[in-house]
Amino acid sequence: MQSIQLADRSVPLIGQGTWHMGENPGQRSREVAALRQGIELGMTLIDTAEMYAEGGAEEVVGEAIAGLREQVTLVSKVYPHNASRKGIPLACERSLKRLKVERLDLYLLHWPGSHPLEETVEAFERLREAGKIGRWGVSNFDVADMLDLADPRCATNQVLYNPEARGIEYDLLPWMREHQQPVMAYCPIAQAGRLLKHPVFAEIAGRHDVTPAQVCLAWVIRQPGVIAIPKAVDPLHVKMNAAAGELRLSEADLRAIDEACPGPRHKQRLAMV
Repeated sequence: MQSIQLADRSVPLIGQGTWHMGENPGQRSREVAALRQGIELGMTLIDTAEMYAEGGAEEVVGEAIAGLREQVTLVSKVYPHNASRKGIPLACERSLKRLKVERLDLYLLHWPGSHPLEETVEAFERLREAGKIGRWGVSNFDVADMLDLADPRCATNQVLYNPEARGIEYDLLPWMREHQQPVMAYCPIAQAGRLLKHPVFAEIAGRHDVTPAQVCLAWVIRQPGVIAIPKAVDPLHVKMNAAAGELRLSEADLRAIDEACPGPRHKQRLAMV
């Protein structure tokens, strides 16, 4: 799988998301197994957050990466209401405890909140200096938010991006590229798999002998500087996600997707889920 530099590390263009993991104790063993399978297949970038199942997803990740920590680039996110000078170190320690690790490779502010960004960045930098995190970044920040932040130490911006949510292409994606900050795309297959039923994606998938989900993932990472972090629990889905990293869409494929899911022609409000 192709790789990209993120937080001073080489990571695969397709990683693993964990939203909704840790919510059902009966699914825990399957979730752990899926993440471990993904690591074996090269999807060594794992994204989680204290918000996901109120720490439950971090516990799943902690179990999954036991014995594999050195292979994994580990990302977690802090709630905005915890993103104060005093709150961030406490939240980070809780995340580290749940993950059973001593250090996060990347720690993100989950979305803009009420605490001053200067205070949040100061707390992030103190964690970095203490060796608790490698780098820090943000999530769900639009261009105006990035301009307010105005800090080249920001390693990434994690945002919603898929063929039916293309608003970032108008201004945010070019801005991130200009500032050499990669984008992490969450929900790259869209929520509830709506795109998987679209006839255009089915047609393209048939031409390449792949699935519509793999077409979506290949479409997302076609953009320079974009990483996809799909979530999967089914072993077959994990395998297909990893294989999507090798899929190359043709110009005809891309034109067909553009016709079915047109890109933005004007500024759009940043989409979030």
